[in-house]
Amino acid sequence: MSHPPSLPSPQEEELYRRLFDAATDGIVLVDLKTGTVAEANPAACDMHGSSREDFIGLPALSFVHSDSRAAFAKFMRSVRAGASSAVQVQHVRRDGSTFPASWRVTGFTFRGRTCLLGVVRDVTGRIQAEDLLRQRVEAHTREQASLLDISHALASTPELDPGLILDQLQGIIDYVHAGLFGLQDSTLTALALRGSEQLEQAAPLQLQLEGPESLAALYRSHRPTRIPDIWSSEPAAEGLRSVLVGEAHVLLEGMRAWMWVPLSVKGRTLGGIGVAHPDRNHFTAHHGSMALSIADQVAITMVNAELHEQARSLAALTERQRLARNLHDAVNQSLFSAGLIAEVLPRLWDLDPVEARQALEDLRRLTRGALAEMRELLAELRPSVLTDSSLGDLLRQLATAFTGRTNVPVSLTLTGELALPARVQVALYRICQEALNNIAKHAEAQRVAIDLQYDSIEVPSSSPVEQPDAPAEMVVRSVEMRIRDDGRGFDAGQATPSGHYGMAMMLERAEVAGGRLDLATQPGHGTEIVVRWPAPTELEAR
Repeated sequence: MSHPPSLPSPQEEELYRRLFDAATDGIVLVDLKTGTVAEANPAACDMHGSSREDFIGLPALSFVHSDSRAAFAKFMRSVRAGASSAVQVQHVRRDGSTFPASWRVTGFTFRGRTCLLGVVRDVTGRIQAEDLLRQRVEAHTREQASLLDISHALASTPELDPGLILDQLQGIIDYVHAGLFGLQDSTLTALALRGSEQLEQAAPLQLQLEGPESLAALYRSHRPTRIPDIWSSEPAAEGLRSVLVGEAHVLLEGMRAWMWVPLSVKGRTLGGIGVAHPDRNHFTAHHGSMALSIADQVAITMVNAELHEQARSLAALTERQRLARNLHDAVNQSLFSAGLIAEVLPRLWDLDPVEARQALEDLRRLTRGALAEMRELLAELRPSVLTDSSLGDLLRQLATAFTGRTNVPVSLTLTGELALPARVQVALYRICQEALNNIAKHAEAQRVAIDLQYDSIEVPSSSPVEQPDAPAEMVVRSVEMRIRDDGRGFDAGQATPSGHYGMAMMLERAEVAGGRLDLATQPGHGTEIVVRWPAPTELEAR
């Protein structure tokens, strides 16, 4: 036989009351029958800016914001059914201000009435912390996306665009004045300036570094240098002012904070990026870390641009071999971009799987493009590769490297591929290489197609006496290569072969190999280059 629970003694009841009143979370007893507050501790009353006398007897929905009442009423019904025990809603204080509150409830009998015992907590701090964390994650994601955009822009061309670099840097680091400088001997030359009209009109700006002290002040440890106040008496600020004199002083006018990021690669100093802001102590260590990531890529691009410029001026094979050894560094740009994507990818996958899959595709394209670039460079080192390999493989390699640089897809179609005379194969390879370079620089194309068709003929075996049953051999009679793009095209009458260096080179290669090159293009309708070997006769051409 069960016995009813004994009532608490006066001493126990007093202890429970003290615990009830001392709780830091709000405790509210809601009468399930009437939906009103049967009891509340001081924390719950203070939370709502009300006295105990005013709070007791209020309908529970009266201190719930109108936007949350439907959700709170649904919660109360589910609690009666035993289905829920927690909810977060918006509460209203007596003065009309609001705050987010979480409820955790359990059944309770109070003075013979069935009630809900609710523990109510003001979660403003937690929500603010969550919002701050979300803002930081979003900002970090934007920064990483911007770094990827800059990486893609730098990887897409071997030529340096200093103004574009400073413009893209603005999306990551808030600056007012900025300059990108190249270093030659002991002279810094502004390659691009951003900021006030007076500053941008100061280009070309040159800074003469007097003595090793000035150089050391800018390139100390090859790490970012941050100066909280350029007008202070600290040595770094005084050293900066001693360097930025004369016309260069315009970089500091109206500014307080300064950050300098050196451009260097493999111990070689190439220049630097300087940014300034009117607010004191504006640039943070995080700004420095991001700027250094960009500076590393810019330095590689500067090296690549320099090497490509040298490559255009070198003709002798020995010089090309020396240059090709140095150009191994060119793939570092694509590999750096691939490494950056790989570093960001795990976090990006949690935040945006769709964008992460695109980044994964970019990673695949960059690595394949870097491998094709390396093979192309090795072909320059060992010209025999151009004759020992099949033409189809060589064109496929050019297409992969082109897509890796430009992200423009190339379709390659081979029909009846056979061996070609060495001089013809090298000429077709070089013509395709030059055509793809022209498309990358000028066409603004979205798609490129390469079609290579062979016309063959059967000839008897070369040794019918020794092997009378030997099958006939297939020999190439002619070959045709078409390279089409859907780019902007041009007026062929204005870009005549004699005045167009790339086209003139392709025409010459085709003629030397005994072939013929035809061009079809018009503005807005792309370009098609057709190479035929051997050159058709006039009768065939008609």
